[in-house]
Amino acid sequence: MYLKSPAKPVGEKRMAFRDLDWGGFKQIQQLLTERTRTRFTYDAGVLEITMPLESHERLARLIELFIRILVVELGLKIKTMGSTTLDREDLLKSAEPDNGYYIQNYNLVADHEIDLSADPPPDLVVEVDITHTDINKNALYASMGVPEFWRFNGQIWQILCLDSGNYIEQERSPIFTIVEKRDLYQFLEAALLDEVAAEIDFRQWVRMKCDQRNNQTPQPI
Repeated sequence: MYLKSPAKPVGEKRMAFRDLDWGGFKQIQQLLTERTRTRFTYDAGVLEITMPLESHERLARLIELFIRILVVELGLKIKTMGSTTLDREDLLKSAEPDNGYYIQNYNLVADHEIDLSADPPPDLVVEVDITHTDINKNALYASMGVPEFWRFNGQIWQILCLDSGNYIEQERSPIFTIVEKRDLYQFLEAALLDEVAAEIDFRQWVRMKCDQRNNQTPQPI
């Protein structure tokens, strides 16, 4: 199943630089961050600069809403990282995803600013890549040790889970086991027409699923 769309929109503008060392990358990043709203992904000498357009930003924000609803209704805790730069100079890798989240490891990072040299990577990273990217995002986030990576290209959603250093695609998220891929597709289709109605309906659906799960759980004697 995939999100129905008459045509794949142009979601981002991109430019790439090659054979760029870490210091050069950081200089460009600092210069452009002060003047533009670009995102930066660096992988062993390759720097990709991304300028998100409307379709990209809308889908990214709707997926963020989808996650927020699940966290709240399931009674979980969350630390939202947004597009915070995830730097691993030791790996010569850096990324600014659409969103990163600490959920399972919330208690380890809730009270301080993240330092990836000491703290674990986000439990979940989300990227919307509608247009072609020169960076192998799967290999990049796998090398950083991100346990779960969601990729969405405007039509197809991938749930990628880390297993022995590589991502394996799954039908369900290990964090949000009550939902399947089709539930995100249905939410996005509804939200692209009416965000408020989609949120209300999805909250009610999650509550119903939670009630069903609780009723099936054996009660202690």
